[in-house]
Amino acid sequence: MRNSNPIICRAQRYARASALALTLLATLAGCASQIPQAIRTAPAAAVTVAQAQQDQARYQGQVVRWGGTIIAVNNLPSATEVEVLARPLGLDGEPRTWDEGQGRFIAQVAGFLDPAQYEKERALTVVGTLTGVQTRPVGDYRYAYPLVRVETQYLWPKGPPPGAYGPYSGYPGDGYPGWYDPWGPWFGPGYGPWIGPAYGPRVGPGRRGYAPYGGHLHGPGPGPRRR
Repeated sequence: MRNSNPIICRAQRYARASALALTLLATLAGCASQIPQAIRTAPAAAVTVAQAQQDQARYQGQVVRWGGTIIAVNNLPSATEVEVLARPLGLDGEPRTWDEGQGRFIAQVAGFLDPAQYEKERALTVVGTLTGVQTRPVGDYRYAYPLVRVETQYLWPKGPPPGAYGPYSGYPGDGYPGWYDPWGPWFGPGYGPWIGPAYGPRVGPGRRGYAPYGGHLHGPGPGPRRR
């Protein structure tokens, strides 16, 4: 039988949301443990794509940690060349795919990489040695590609589908389907936008009888306490 006590119902929803949050954190921690240490550790001397393009002799043989989004994959007889649009990296080495590109480079990986898996726009981070710069056409333009002989690489998991995060954090969509259901956006109809109607503006529009604090931040509630 469903409990009609609003305080107990709210506590139950909070407990469910907390359990879900802990599950998500555990999942993220498990994913982080799969990232190679070389990918998560920035090299002592950070060389940019632009620097390698401008001074090939100076930086040849330098170890770099570069990443970005895949443009194309070219399988050769004994290796694979991955053309990458470089982007800034986060603290764990993941490319910030929403940032502007910082030039192109070629990641040379020994063996075969399946283009169906290393598909266009996937995020990739590599650690390897600069072996030189090679000029190749991009349309009618002759572009200088730094070449990286890859020692360690990490293909980042695909992002969530559109709408998975709703209107928050810059992700498109209308809610959090599959993440916070059946509680709705953030914590759902029992809590409303952010925390919900029980707590008023910024946290919800308020519901008389359930917001003992009243006021602007916590909703209209029952009003000032009578003496």
